[in-house]
Amino acid sequence: MAPATPPAPAPKAAPEPKAAPPKPAPAHETPKPAPAKPAPAKPAPATAPAKAPAAAAPPLDLRTLEERLKDTSAIGVLTKLSLKNQVDDLIAKFKTYHAGARPPTLTELKPSFDLLLMKVLSLLQDKDSALARDINASRDAIWGVLTDKQKLAEFS
Repeated sequence: MAPATPPAPAPKAAPEPKAAPPKPAPAHETPKPAPAKPAPAKPAPATAPAKAPAAAAPPLDLRTLEERLKDTSAIGVLTKLSLKNQVDDLIAKFKTYHAGARPPTLTELKPSFDLLLMKVLSLLQDKDSALARDINASRDAIWGVLTDKQKLAEFS
């Protein structure tokens, strides 16, 4: 009976790797791992092009993003007013920075910008995911406008 105990672990080991079914057809084993690798690779490139078109238009058109935020039903009226006040406060800090005052440095302003953007994205993610995606894709463009004195003057 002692020899019967060692064979029991051996069958358990065979089903886990699932190597037993492919062993009869070794030629099929080699192609199976190869197609499995391209299959995950295909979704990743499909995701990347999907982000690229979404990122192409919104980053350049901040006025449209502003209008879409005003028009979305994903955020309530009072929350929109609160967000507008926070945006206005942040823009005022950037204007102070551009005026030459250095209590606000870009290093100090970046976390405030990121926090406000994350707040907006969290409010939108469930009910207006397209707008959240466009705003997220526009993150660098928005930061670029805020950090450029002339662009900020044109926008505000």
